[in-house]
Amino acid sequence: RGPIGPFPASPHLSPGRAGSERNPERAQGPARQLASPGVRQKRQRRASVPWGPAMCPQSAAGGGRAAPRARSVCRLLTRRAHGFYARDAGVAHRQNLGLLRQIMCQESTKFKNVWTTHSASPIAYERGRIYLDNYQCCISSIAQEPRILYEKPKCSKSEKIEDALLLECPLGEMLPSPSDYKPSLIVLTVQNWLLRLSADSGEILEKIYLAGSFCKFRYLSWDIPQEVMVVKSAQNKLPAAARQAGIQQSILFYLAVFQVLPLSFIGMLEINKKIFGNSVTDVAVSNGILIVMYSMGLVRLYNFQAISEQFMEQPFDLGHEFNWNGQVGVVGKYPFGLPCNIKITDTPPLLFEASSLENAFQIGGYPWHYIITPNKKKHKGVFHICSLKDKALAKNGIQAMKCCSLEPDWIYFHPDMSGRIIHVGPNLIKVLKLKEVKNNTDQTEVAEDFTIVANRENCVNNTVTVTASGRVVKKRFNLLDDDPEQETFKIVDYEDELDLLSTVAVTQIGADGRAHLDFHCNEHGILLKSIPLLESWDVTYSHEVYVDKDLVLHIEQKPNRRFSCYVYQMVCDTAKDDECSSHEKTERVFCKKGGRIFEYI
Repeated sequence: RGPIGPFPASPHLSPGRAGSERNPERAQGPARQLASPGVRQKRQRRASVPWGPAMCPQSAAGGGRAAPRARSVCRLLTRRAHGFYARDAGVAHRQNLGLLRQIMCQESTKFKNVWTTHSASPIAYERGRIYLDNYQCCISSIAQEPRILYEKPKCSKSEKIEDALLLECPLGEMLPSPSDYKPSLIVLTVQNWLLRLSADSGEILEKIYLAGSFCKFRYLSWDIPQEVMVVKSAQNKLPAAARQAGIQQSILFYLAVFQVLPLSFIGMLEINKKIFGNSVTDVAVSNGILIVMYSMGLVRLYNFQAISEQFMEQPFDLGHEFNWNGQVGVVGKYPFGLPCNIKITDTPPLLFEASSLENAFQIGGYPWHYIITPNKKKHKGVFHICSLKDKALAKNGIQAMKCCSLEPDWIYFHPDMSGRIIHVGPNLIKVLKLKEVKNNTDQTEVAEDFTIVANRENCVNNTVTVTASGRVVKKRFNLLDDDPEQETFKIVDYEDELDLLSTVAVTQIGADGRAHLDFHCNEHGILLKSIPLLESWDVTYSHEVYVDKDLVLHIEQKPNRRFSCYVYQMVCDTAKDDECSSHEKTERVFCKKGGRIFEYI
């Protein structure tokens, strides 16, 4: 507590990832991908203020107090980067993560497959927890050997979980219930129930009924990560008999918006054909923006906060009685659910619109830019990077990889909030950056920061070969750039706590595919570590790979709804240590070495 009142020890700077501290120039502005809320928000970097919020070093040393003065966030960040505030808990945490990164990237460090499971239902992973059997079984992957946290009885089809989000406690806020300070899981059931479950025990903490049978809610997403949540319904479609009878359906989607921790109802609105048009195919809310997508590739952005303020008929609180359109009930309780209290009666002011192939639209960078693909099929794989301010194409803003492949390349703003752009092709990863054009500060140029190239040294693609008998054979076609026999990039992700760029490359060897996970320096792209994945990798299956500090997790979906999960954990291993364990993965072996006891599984 200083002269101006209480000051939090470690106030967070942003709701998501912070900019890179190794290069402050890359932390100039936020980068948000409006159409992809799925990027994991795992950590909040913090800054703290020494000597109290309004005391200079001299006053702190002498025990006196100085007059309050304004503090500059930029000054605090600069001093922290120079090594000040060594007693700050955030500094110790960053140092520990730096040590972990060094240990992980050592040559002697290995990643071993310590656990494998198979399931007939989808497998999900969130923050050290593996969920099986439609979230009925939760397994902790943090322990040396994965263990069951809880297992609930098998639920009926009416209780099936459609979607889920992990909810974590915000920093520096007082919450009404002690259970709010622990992680919880928000799930949406097929019967329109929204449940908040304890992440450690599966106990139901809160229960909200959304709506009756007139709409089916199916999807959960973040508007603002860990702050505002959106529940979206499936698209309303009339039965064929009703359409033949001439019955019209004007309401396409319902959106219910909640503030989380404590869970409170903001409002529910409907997306109506009469307001937004007949060709609406999808809708989303992200970062305070209502995004409406159309069948012809058009994307329109509206200010969601302005819409809720202008068209909200009446605010409601969960658990309170209400009288709405002749119905009397309790908000969030069965059978009434939630009232649709945001009625859009007129087209709201348009913020921005763009036309893009398959509605692919992203916003990010500094200054703000957006990425689209021209709305013609012949331009698939061509990306335009334009200024959000005036829609002007940036210099070198047309990005297209000259590749011939079955799967198209993809592009997105770097999730490290540096404003950079990642462009991934079959054998090449380009990290791009935005910078001002010399002698023209109003124009932005797209420049290459670094590239990562697949290892294809042993690949020879000769169009003419000579057989042992001397016969000349000419090939009528060349190999595709993503041919299975050549090393091809399949996954690119960012581990924000260790500041590592992870890539998965796959090569088909005979009947089996072999994959390896590589760690690259996020600043310069230098290869730091390569980890072979032991299981066979079929490129026709769906794969997900998670890197969570010293844990690597691979989820594979095979045909006929067969799912597999492979867990790798870091071990500092040597050849002598391998000799100590003759029954690896089947029993625990304790090896005494140098006065210390090591446990191997």
